[in-house]
Amino acid sequence: MMGYVAIVALAIFAAAEGNAQPGEASLTLRVLTFNIKHGATMRGDFDLDRIAGVIRGADPDLVALQEVDVRTRRARDKDIAAELAGRTGLYMAFGKAMPYDGGDYGVAILSRFAFESTRRAPLPNVGSHEPRVALAGEVMLPGDIPLLFISTHLEFSSPGARVAQADHLNALFGGANSLAILAGDLNATPESETLARLKTQWTLACGDNPAPTFPAQEPRIKIDYILYRPADGWTVRETRVIQEDIASDHCAYLAVLERVAR
Repeated sequence: MMGYVAIVALAIFAAAEGNAQPGEASLTLRVLTFNIKHGATMRGDFDLDRIAGVIRGADPDLVALQEVDVRTRRARDKDIAAELAGRTGLYMAFGKAMPYDGGDYGVAILSRFAFESTRRAPLPNVGSHEPRVALAGEVMLPGDIPLLFISTHLEFSSPGARVAQADHLNALFGGANSLAILAGDLNATPESETLARLKTQWTLACGDNPAPTFPAQEPRIKIDYILYRPADGWTVRETRVIQEDIASDHCAYLAVLERVAR
């Protein structure tokens, strides 16, 4: 499923540093995940400029967004994905999870790189829970390096549904040796079975330091994640919880990943 696109100049930091050897190039990606609460702030108003400010402040190359409204009444008939793309100067793709309130609701990706392709993948719905999807966008990094970036939002109320969705994500996007990053609101804590299933094929950017991401005003639990594969394909240079307690009920979560191309 192709998304709307905001045309911008491409930019990425690429330099020889760290563990790079002669003849190799170091490639650094800034990856952000952010559940934006359908554009409603914790003050009860609707302030896309504030949400966009959080994103711009992280200076990301790739952004996974969850709880994204497109032309719903509660979002004042705005296409939030396109609005945030315009405010941040990034390309955009939207993945519909379900029709809602006169429009659509789902997840989105913002990217500094043009999309080679996008794919919307429904996730298993165990019982009568809200439909969930993953949105995968393939981008080409400098040096003609393909990367698959996936944004998702797992079920809130059912651990069994989350496990089934994690297994499906592994079946769809895990297993290969190609570069991939999975990011989103997984509604699961680090010790959960959901994360145990995902860690069979993905590596957590937070490692053994899962700083809490929810709720935004006083974060107590870790439910927002960035994962990558292959495990030896990336070095984590930084992770950071961005605690802005008005823009959303979740903190944005940033990981800076470095890959050395050989």
